[in-house]
Amino acid sequence: MTGKNKISRRQFVTSAAAVAAISSFPARSAFAVEVGKAATSTSSPQTSVTLTDNPAGRDQGVENLNKSPHAKLRNVPVRAVTIQNGFWGQRREINASKSIPTMHDLLEANGRMNNFRRLVGKSDAAQQGPVYSDSDVYKWTEAVGFVLQSGDRPELRASAEKVIGEVVAVQEPSGYLNTYYVDDHKSLRMSPQTQTTGHELYNIGHMLQGAIAYYRATGDRKLLDAGIRFVDDFLLPNYGPAPKKPIVSGHPEIEMGLIELYRITGDKRQLDLAGYILQGDKRIELPEHRTIYMFSGTPFTERTKLEGHAVRAMYACCGATDYYMETGEDSYWKSLNTLWNDMTTTKMYVTGGVGSRSDGEAFGDAYELPNFRAYGESCAAIGNMMWSWRMLAATGDGKFTDVIERALYNGINSGMSLDGTTYCYRNPLAFDPSTGDKIRNPWYDTTCCPPNLERIFGSLPGYFYSTRNDGIYVHLYDNSELDWHLENGTRLKVTQKTDYPWDGNVEIAVTPAQPADFVFYLRIPGWAEKAQVAVNGKSFPGAKPGEYLAIRRRWSAGDRIHLLAEMTPQVLEANPRVADDTGRVAVQRGPLVYCLEELDQPSGVDLSNVAIEVGKQPESEFQSEMKTDLLGGVLLLRHPGVSYERNASASTLYPRYTGATARTARVPLSFIPYYAWANRQATAMQVWTPLLKS
Repeated sequence: MTGKNKISRRQFVTSAAAVAAISSFPARSAFAVEVGKAATSTSSPQTSVTLTDNPAGRDQGVENLNKSPHAKLRNVPVRAVTIQNGFWGQRREINASKSIPTMHDLLEANGRMNNFRRLVGKSDAAQQGPVYSDSDVYKWTEAVGFVLQSGDRPELRASAEKVIGEVVAVQEPSGYLNTYYVDDHKSLRMSPQTQTTGHELYNIGHMLQGAIAYYRATGDRKLLDAGIRFVDDFLLPNYGPAPKKPIVSGHPEIEMGLIELYRITGDKRQLDLAGYILQGDKRIELPEHRTIYMFSGTPFTERTKLEGHAVRAMYACCGATDYYMETGEDSYWKSLNTLWNDMTTTKMYVTGGVGSRSDGEAFGDAYELPNFRAYGESCAAIGNMMWSWRMLAATGDGKFTDVIERALYNGINSGMSLDGTTYCYRNPLAFDPSTGDKIRNPWYDTTCCPPNLERIFGSLPGYFYSTRNDGIYVHLYDNSELDWHLENGTRLKVTQKTDYPWDGNVEIAVTPAQPADFVFYLRIPGWAEKAQVAVNGKSFPGAKPGEYLAIRRRWSAGDRIHLLAEMTPQVLEANPRVADDTGRVAVQRGPLVYCLEELDQPSGVDLSNVAIEVGKQPESEFQSEMKTDLLGGVLLLRHPGVSYERNASASTLYPRYTGATARTARVPLSFIPYYAWANRQATAMQVWTPLLKS
């Protein structure tokens, strides 16, 4: 989200300042204080715009694809899936009870709400934060909306209602709403230059998404009505094809917001404007480097590779996939597949992270995937998941689910600390604490990643299942219960019992309200080289890694599916054109990528001096141990390795080659899941470890 000078978004308010601001609150947190004030708030009048009511808002999924003609799968609402005790249940509870409330307090402490209050005379504080600061509030509201879709939390809801009240209070009669482009900045509104760098449309796109999520949770239209007024009263009458003023998406996001709004209003003008933005407005002349960086401003359908700012590119691809699912335009589908293949075959980290360059927070060239210098912004991994989710909805193809799972369990999950209070902006695949870099922080002045992570964890139940006209798909595995219906109206419960991702055994109970014929599409993960499936104790053939197994039968209460996906550690090597990984390997077990942290190795062992000793059957050489007292409970992997004993010349930058064999000492190497790194003391870390062939 860098501006015109491409200043890194990772500039953050020092932890001392952020913590000091929070510590200045009395023992009863600011979150709780605001809750008390919000309880007496009243709703503003509802707009006259009629929303589609089939399905009702509370029955819509992460996306409302029920009427999307070119979506093969339909979303299941978040409320329909209860994630129980297990891997994601613990993570989601911390997100709801700790991360979102403390982020509210940090938004307060760093002036994000005062930006709104000052416009109505309730604060005399100066504007704080970058031009896109309003979006921090909207993403936080979206996170609350998704959490409330899983069940009411009165304090969280009351706090959100107060925030929403303060947001809509500053909307102008024209429909315009932005806390930065006021006063001395007012003359800059929606100028071509501001559109490319000022994030006005980015902000309103997040406002729309937050408003829709909150409406689906509560039925409250206050923020949604404000978003509709911005679009219908300000944007649509004034911007678009001639004779209207030109429009460009400097940071793609508005496209997703407009299309999701169209899905609940049926106002095709909103869809058409999104399509116009995706094709670029020729009246705004931009240098090529700018359109590359923004991943907008030129026709999306002319894109052939991922380049420029990684988050912008991911969000543009999300919007373009949404547009395709509504229109079926072949040129979009061709471009989307070309770009997705470019990402997954040449530009995606093994963790599912994307965006290798810190300069411009950008994609690099093909196979440019450095480890220490990896940027891997949390928002970019989230964008990867969001885009792959849309591609899955358009196709039902398991290759997209494999990328969703890879990004979710690794490049996204690493972004939030285990206690839910600090966040990674970037997610490197190797780390040296001697650089002084502090990888996890409670606050960044560009705080896009923390609430983005919070909204993903809040919405996670909505990613577990999809429906199709002939049955139901299961995408993700964890202890959970689905209580929903097939597209023909047949009520259906699906209960999962599993210790996933630590174990590949999944027991699934399928309980239709009455016996019914349909297809249960069971996902076989791409990492599962060996997978067995049984239905009611009888083997069911045809399981293939990376595909959905179609189990077609008449289902009755008491039917059971058993999936056994063999989880053995796998040693991965990179394409030889990935220069940083030459002679190195990575370790994966199930959906989890593993790493080495130096503090887990024997005393005195330096990660820069170790190698993993791999034989012809490396999987058999791993030892695993479930450590319930380590990092919230993880499966630890141990494997034989060596530590090199460096001679004195090792301190020389370019010693002369002598041909002497380096002395080594055998050491056991201990691997932890990558998502759990940097949760203890600052220590060296690496995902790709030098290989010593035996």
